[in-house]
Amino acid sequence: MLDIQIEQATLNDCEMITEFNIQLAQETEAKSLDRELVRTGVVESLGDTRGCCYYVARYQERVIGQVMFTREWSDWRNGEFWWFQSVFVDPAFRRQGVFQQLSAHIQSLAQSNPDVVGLRLYVEQENERAQSTYRQIGFDFPGYQVMEKMLER
Repeated sequence: MLDIQIEQATLNDCEMITEFNIQLAQETEAKSLDRELVRTGVVESLGDTRGCCYYVARYQERVIGQVMFTREWSDWRNGEFWWFQSVFVDPAFRRQGVFQQLSAHIQSLAQSNPDVVGLRLYVEQENERAQSTYRQIGFDFPGYQVMEKMLER
């Protein structure tokens, strides 16, 4: 396993996170994203005014992976779920424990916060490799499917 540092992302990480998000959309959904729109969204996220937080994995001072989590309140459980989003590891560093270390860090933060009742993420149905990785760290399918309706803007 690589000797990496997990840190909360700062504005200095904005360009790398933007690039990773663009690669992520292309790789997982074959979507091309507008760089400036993504960058603006990342800046908003890094300000933590939107109820989310980015963490990055650094190897030799280089960002090689990221995860963002968002908060969802559950009235049924009187607690928060933290949703893993924007999960990405530089292809040159995959299968070397980077995501496992990012995930373990977030899980540790969640475990120490009495308001957090669980962790969730979504994964493309066809992405069996990611599903396998997520299962290895304790995630399972709860029986829900995500539906969405986009608003015209």
